[in-house]
Order: sequence, then C-alpha cells, then structure tokens
Amino acid sequence: MGRPPDTHSTPAPAGTTAVPGLIPDLVARTPWSPWALAVLPLAACILVSCLLCAICCCRHRRHRKEPRDKEAVGLGSARSTTTTHLVQPDVDNLESSPGEPQQWGRLQLSLEYDFGSQEIRVGLKQAADLKAVGTADPYARVSISTQAGHRHETKVHRGTLCPMFDETCCFHVPQAELPGATLQVQLLDFKCFSGHEPLDTLSLPLGTVDLQHILEHWYQLGPPGTTEPEQTGELWVSLQYVPGSGRLSVVVLEARGLGPGLREPYVKVQLMLNQKKWKKRKTSARKGSATPYFNEAFTFLVPFSQVQSVDLVLAVWARGLHFRAEPVGKVLLGVRASGQPLQHWADMLAHARRPIAQWHRLQPAREVDHALALHPRLHLPLLHS
Repeated sequence: MGRPPDTHSTPAPAGTTAVPGLIPDLVARTPWSPWALAVLPLAACILVSCLLCAICCCRHRRHRKEPRDKEAVGLGSARSTTTTHLVQPDVDNLESSPGEPQQWGRLQLSLEYDFGSQEIRVGLKQAADLKAVGTADPYARVSISTQAGHRHETKVHRGTLCPMFDETCCFHVPQAELPGATLQVQLLDFKCFSGHEPLDTLSLPLGTVDLQHILEHWYQLGPPGTTEPEQTGELWVSLQYVPGSGRLSVVVLEARGLGPGLREPYVKVQLMLNQKKWKKRKTSARKGSATPYFNEAFTFLVPFSQVQSVDLVLAVWARGLHFRAEPVGKVLLGVRASGQPLQHWADMLAHARRPIAQWHRLQPAREVDHALALHPRLHLPLLHS
C-alpha cells in the first residue's frame, strides 16, 4: 500500500530545491552572493583586531609619558600640629652640591639644654657614609671646648660605615659660657695595635644653636684634624680572666707619646672593689724614654661573683721638672668605664682564658678620679734646706 499524497503541501517552484530550516531560508532570500557572505565574518574579525591594537598602543603611550615616580608630599597639605621646621629630612634626602660627589659623612644628633642644672645633653643617634677605605670600626669622641679634660667616647661598632650609636652624654656648661662654647664630635677608626685613624669631625658653635627647644638634626661632617684633642699618651695593656680559678692577669706592655721632659716613667696598677681601694701593684721605672717598654705581668684573684664590682685603674706616673712623681694620665677599665675601655673589658669577659691586648689613650687623672668619686691627694710643699 502506498502513502497517500499530501494535499496541503505547496509545490516548490521550478529550478529550486526545498531545504527545511530557518537559516537556509534566510540565506536563500538574501540578495547577496554566497562568496560575500563567506568574507563578512573574516572582515569583522580583522576590524575587531585593529580596534584592540589601537587601544593597546594608546595605553602604552600614556604610560611612557607619565612614569611612575615617588609621590611628592607637600608639608603644607598635611593636617597636623607639627610645624615644618620640626620635620627632619631622611639620610638619603640631604642636599649636596650639584655635580660633586659626597666626600664626608653625616651625623645625626640631638641637643637639649637644662637651664636649671646648666647641663647640655648630647644625644648621638647615628652616622652615615663615613669616609674610609673599605669598612671600618668607628666610634665617636665628644667634647666641649670650654670643658678641658672632659669627654665621652662611645662603643666601637665593628665593620660598618653607618654606625648606630644611640648614646647620650652630659656636659656642665654655664649659661654665660654657651655663646663661646663649641661642641666637638670626632669619628675615629678603632685600631688594636696602632693609633686610631681619624675619619670625620664636627665642630658646632653652641652660640649659633637655639637651645630653647630640643633639637635633632643631621649635620654634615668635615675633614679631621681641627678638633684633635691634646695628646696625653697611650698605654698598651693585655687582659685575661679565668672564671674557674678567678685569676685576673694584667700585662702592662708599652707606653708611647708621653711627651718630653718626663723622667723615669712607671705604671701603677690598682684594683678597686665596690668603689674602695683593694689591691695595687706597680712596674719598675724606665729611664730616659718617652716610649718605655715594660712587659710586666700582674695577677689578681677576683672571684667570678665579684668581677662585675671591680674597677681596674692603670696610672702612668713620671717625674717632672720639679723631680716630684706626678700622674701623667690614667685608664679606667671595668663596668663603670665607657668607650674603648668598656669594650676591652667586655671582650675579656666574652673570651675567657684568652689574652686581649689593646691600646688605650690616657685620660686626665682628675677626670678618672671624678668618675671613681676619689678625692685628690693633698700635696705638701717641699722644704728647702
């Protein structure tokens, strides 16, 4: 049996083929040729690509014209109670001469003057870019021009040209002497077996500084040599401590730079316990030499429980023009010392049973006696026959 013919279907016109579906009908009714319809998607892709390239180029040119720099902050736009003259510049933002390399270092310190006690408080913060060949072991020496014989030395900082001091020292300066006083800070490179090498120096007249407020600034350092303190001689000493037996060995090796006119120099070695005189020894005198060589050893029994309460005083004595033995200078070693002597004492305790030798600059005798709260000896006049 055959399928009955569909009486409702419309016969297709002659020369065409009936294709079912919507898209083929639209294609058939479009007046464009088939090759144009095939090229149209390709042209659309090319147009979109061109637009994307143009956008990327514009964005790249904008970034080239506006580089990313550090944002500059104006002090006037900051809403704060801090005034602009109290804001200190950073180390990297200090101005230098255009076209000239930085030759000397910089030092950050604070100054505070107490008008009641008439003391000036000097706070050594840090130093940067010290002038040295390679690395150095810097420390700072602070003094006031009107206070002869009184100075402060910081700890030694190993292997750096940017030491962080964070130390404070005080000097008694009467208000009437402030206009003529000068703050002198000298940076030196510590040397164990030779003279310490000057690095940089700062000379700041206090009369040009407003001490009504606490000041904290970065100061430009200059070449050394202008603020070198008076040479009083140096002493080479070796220290060794054995905690088990409590044996403290002091070897007086050599002295130098004692100056002319001194006769028969010798060294007194004094040990103090709880700020009281305890034990003492002395070397033999050396005749006719400004650089005497002693090489004499002394041993003291100091229990480990008392080593933090001990002060070691080395005093160089010599006969002057009046044939009277007088102290040339002293060195204070122990926990109450400061600067290089304190560092030497700490190195001795840190390296037990190992001798540690170091040169020390002689301090004025009255300065060491003042630190130890000792009273000066009363000298009686000589009787003439």
